[in-house]
Amino acid sequence: MSRLANQFAKTRTDHASETAEDYVEAIDDILAQQDSCRVKDLAERMEVSHVTVTRILQRLTNEGLVAKEPYGPVSLTTAGRRMAKASRQRHELLLEFLLSLGVPEADAIRDTEGMEHHVSESTLRCMRRYLDKIASS
Repeated sequence: MSRLANQFAKTRTDHASETAEDYVEAIDDILAQQDSCRVKDLAERMEVSHVTVTRILQRLTNEGLVAKEPYGPVSLTTAGRRMAKASRQRHELLLEFLLSLGVPEADAIRDTEGMEHHVSESTLRCMRRYLDKIASS
């Protein structure tokens, strides 16, 4: 497989996990604010239909990230909580990095949403190293 094909394959994989990460993070946020998370809560948060949420929750259940009974609340599995935590940490690091470069806050917040699902672990490590270096200077 060519280098270019590998880049496209990574982007396709990133897009496939992007929805899962967004939903587990949203579920985690909702559960931090209230006792339960329901389809209607996610539909409002994600600004999509109940049908869309139900379809995505079925996929996340099949992937072992979410537990949900029909007509019941949604909860995260251990794997789902791990994914939500990792996604949040990646988001926070990217936002901190962009702000350290002087990117205006509104732009940094918007750009982080687009970047967080596509940045590699090696790039994140370099960003952390850079931020630690400037903090100790």
